[in-house]
Amino acid sequence: MNRFGSRLLLVSVALLLAFSRPVSAVPPLAIQTPPGAAVATAHPLATAAGIEILAAGGNAFDAAVAVSATLAVVEPYSSGLGGGGFWLLHDAKTARSLMLDGRERAPQSAGPDLLLNANGEYDRALALDTARGSGIPGMVAALDWLAAERARFPLAQLLAPAIRAAEQGFEVSEHFLRRLEYRIDVLRESPAGAVFLVDGAPPALGTRIVQPDLAATLRAVATSGRDGFYLGPVADALVAGANARGAEWSLEDLAAYEVALRIPHTFTYRDIEVTTASLPSSGGVVLAETLAMLEAHNFEALSDPDQRHLVLEAMRRAYRDRALYLGDPDFVEVPVAELTAPYYLARLGDDIDLTRATPSAELVSPALSHPASGSGTDTTHFSIIDTDGNRVAATLSINTLFGSGQMPPGTGVLLNNELDDFAPGMSMPNAWGLVGGRANQVEASKRPLSSMSPTFLDDGARVAVLGTPGGSRIISMVLLGILDFSRGGSAASMVSRPRFHHQYLPDVVQFEQGGLSAPEQADLVRRGHSLEQLARTYGNMQVVIWDRVGGTLRAAADPRGEGAAAVIDLPRPRALPQR
Repeated sequence: MNRFGSRLLLVSVALLLAFSRPVSAVPPLAIQTPPGAAVATAHPLATAAGIEILAAGGNAFDAAVAVSATLAVVEPYSSGLGGGGFWLLHDAKTARSLMLDGRERAPQSAGPDLLLNANGEYDRALALDTARGSGIPGMVAALDWLAAERARFPLAQLLAPAIRAAEQGFEVSEHFLRRLEYRIDVLRESPAGAVFLVDGAPPALGTRIVQPDLAATLRAVATSGRDGFYLGPVADALVAGANARGAEWSLEDLAAYEVALRIPHTFTYRDIEVTTASLPSSGGVVLAETLAMLEAHNFEALSDPDQRHLVLEAMRRAYRDRALYLGDPDFVEVPVAELTAPYYLARLGDDIDLTRATPSAELVSPALSHPASGSGTDTTHFSIIDTDGNRVAATLSINTLFGSGQMPPGTGVLLNNELDDFAPGMSMPNAWGLVGGRANQVEASKRPLSSMSPTFLDDGARVAVLGTPGGSRIISMVLLGILDFSRGGSAASMVSRPRFHHQYLPDVVQFEQGGLSAPEQADLVRRGHSLEQLARTYGNMQVVIWDRVGGTLRAAADPRGEGAAAVIDLPRPRALPQR
């Protein structure tokens, strides 16, 4: 079987039969549809784009296309047409969910030595600052699929807000400038410098960034769909520009790109049905493992200090399995069923000591019978619910800030550096400090393992749509959000909760400014944890919560960012003629 041709057809047929389990039982007094619609995104212009489409009669999927494209314009440091992402979709009519996988793929020229120097060592500058680390983008293919298969409006109408933002520009904020200064050296040496810099220097606060080349590329997509990007003049310019900056792309790489439809990873934690990203995202497995270990140790009955320690120890073990076993399921046989089986989870957390930290070097993971063979703020997320109860949680990325910093002339498209998410080996961490084994090594046309974890929560009474950027810390942030929701937390409390993190290696507890109080730090040190306070806060969570029993809809944007959340009253959408 050709794994890139018939695989998508087989997966699509399977998804027609069963996307995921039905949601939790709904209390008899609960309302069946939301009292309005809600959008939470990382930028006010993207939120406005989503509301514009919803107010015109579009559904959550229409709004998702408009928001995704607008974020590609106004958050060039976080996502873009040169990147990709995961769109977690819930269809209210069928009560089923699916994951649209628009993750980037390695070019067909890629091999194990793609990002190694002449000495066989991982070359971080090559991976992050040149187009050598750029995967074939999936964003446009995903938006084309969403518009064709789930939206009510044509793609041209859905891209109109993004085209307007590119042509009319957006104002430079302090948030934008902080990220620009981090990557200014790379941008100065790239055609992107002419777009985002003024004579090689950061623009003044309030300067309007106009992107006519990006507007032209968006217009090509609006006119011709995916063919306007993956074929023709735009494709020619992308390949020539990427290869001039170190890539080895071909026109066939672009023409052959296809999205994948995945069955989401679904499990239960304390009567909450969790629907989240499946492979090639590691989020589903890591969350399922971590939460199962918490339940096994009667998490809710523990003191706050013991709970905090237990969360870190469970993270440590789940991230170790991420490194050892997880990768692109189209290329490696990942033992997901065994990794999340009750007997394995019982053994996985059985050696957790509530009085002391287990050094990662001493950690021994239970052997599997079938081992596998062979995104800080540099990502973005949005959450949407419409008046029918359709919902979208989408996490999009170009990897590090401004991706590779490379922009093929004439396209306005910043190229990602997502191939850094492949694992050169257990001794060579990527930009996020993550290590990995054979399951996540570079192969031609393979998707790199990701931490992006768009998530739905449903306890029968309330539904939450959430996610965040943050590289390797995405999963731990979503985990803390789930724990907050399980205790009745609001959208506002979920996005503002203090954050801490452990990912197995490096063996250190990372926490944001204000993430752990002085007494909490002292307690963890006493138990044997090593601590690292980060220089700033991290993450940019976006949450929407529909309370079926209370009949309310709430949305919140992370106060760490410059995002916006909006709830609007709308009549149920009228039926539109078929296109």
